[in-house]
Amino acid sequence: QVHVVQSGGGFVQPGGSLRLSCAMSGTTGNVYVGWHRQHPGTRRVLIASINYNDNPAYDDSVKGRFIISRDNSKNTVYLEMNNLKPEDSADYYCRVHEGGGQYWGQGTQVTVSS
Repeated sequence: QVHVVQSGGGFVQPGGSLRLSCAMSGTTGNVYVGWHRQHPGTRRVLIASINYNDNPAYDDSVKGRFIISRDNSKNTVYLEMNNLKPEDSADYYCRVHEGGGQYWGQGTQVTVSS
């Protein structure tokens, strides 16, 4: 059974950095993982992903500022967020694709404000 636990997030001033973690168990080998975010009243949007070959992909809104990476020894995928802007404030979710199923993390809030 796949289990996904997120950590990280919080409050940061504009221009600051945060790192989100998506720790998983019950997965086999490299899995596709996506980071999504959701602004109040809107749907979740995919902003970064890492595929089975560790190739990253980014939405234009975060390209050049966010970095997705994987640590296989910890079964964890990270989202390093740099040069944060107020519009990055949102709830962030990771989604793990394994064995034909999709598993969401519990979500974590990021607030960027001065």
